[in-house]
Amino acid sequence: MTIAVRINVEYISSKLLQIMTVTANQPLKSYNTFGIDAQAAWLAHCTEVSQMQQILSDKNFNQVPLLVLGGGSNILFTRDWDGLVLRNELKGITITSEDDEYVYVKAMAGEAWHPFVQWCIARGLAGLENLSLIPGNVGASPMQNIGAYGVEIKDLFHELEALHIVDRSITNFTAADCKFGYRESVFKRELKNQFIITSVTYRLSKQPTFNTSYGAIEQELERMGVQELTTNTISQAVINIRSSKLPDPKQIGNAGSFFKNPEVPVTQFQILQSAYPKVSAYPLANGNYKLAAGWLIEQCGWKGFRSGDAGVHDKQALVLVNHGLATGNEIYELSSEIISSVQQKFGVVLEREVNII
Repeated sequence: MTIAVRINVEYISSKLLQIMTVTANQPLKSYNTFGIDAQAAWLAHCTEVSQMQQILSDKNFNQVPLLVLGGGSNILFTRDWDGLVLRNELKGITITSEDDEYVYVKAMAGEAWHPFVQWCIARGLAGLENLSLIPGNVGASPMQNIGAYGVEIKDLFHELEALHIVDRSITNFTAADCKFGYRESVFKRELKNQFIITSVTYRLSKQPTFNTSYGAIEQELERMGVQELTTNTISQAVINIRSSKLPDPKQIGNAGSFFKNPEVPVTQFQILQSAYPKVSAYPLANGNYKLAAGWLIEQCGWKGFRSGDAGVHDKQALVLVNHGLATGNEIYELSSEIISSVQQKFGVVLEREVNII
């Protein structure tokens, strides 16, 4: 059982203060893309793995609740954090090896995701272009198995390094070790809260195989007047599409897609399709169907809904937004109402993709 302990600043070791910034009673509003005004009892900025190992071994912090925070793009604070928030700010991108087909690129977990994708594209490395403009940091990519427009991280993943929180050792994980699923990995299940991802290595292609069949990519490429496909043109098409449909967290608080697209068996899909011929779905290899959660939510009348400063985006019902001063609890309660209404209308239970604190 985790024991919450209040710590006075005078007890922090001077050695720890010399190698990193540790501050008390710190606001977290600028560290989460929802812009929720929560507070951390303690906040540490770690730019080196050794700093993480140091603070995790410090007797003043290794028994308090720990929250590892990267880009803050997939989290909703419903309360203050009565413990230590460790900001993963590890930086660096290196090419570790290559062969005739692939280049292996290692990125530290604190690198921002979209600039990393652009770094790879600028060097002629293919595979990540469909994942352009996704908010967050590199470290979250395997944890969430992020995906968009027909591509998931598991398709490009080679290995990662992670710091064990208790014994502070570094462990290597292969794709099999990570047990990737739809927006899932072992780090969200069996190994939840046991490791801090420190770096991720991706296997990127020298000769691109373009994936343009998903969503509106082909239509956007045509609108752009693209004559020859490149990783750069596909990336720009994805950027255009996402920019037209999804709100910029710098302009309005949000965490991107709030809900997962639910998977249902073919029999349930057929019943839904007979009642709602325009139901948005696509078949899966296992015979089930994946429904578009945004379509379900929109059919329940939530698109553009607003209650106080908590609302649903007016262009994409899958995205919940903070218009300014909404609390995390207000956004959470709105999500609960949406889940209830979708279940009542369609018999489908939505699952939150965003981590709730």
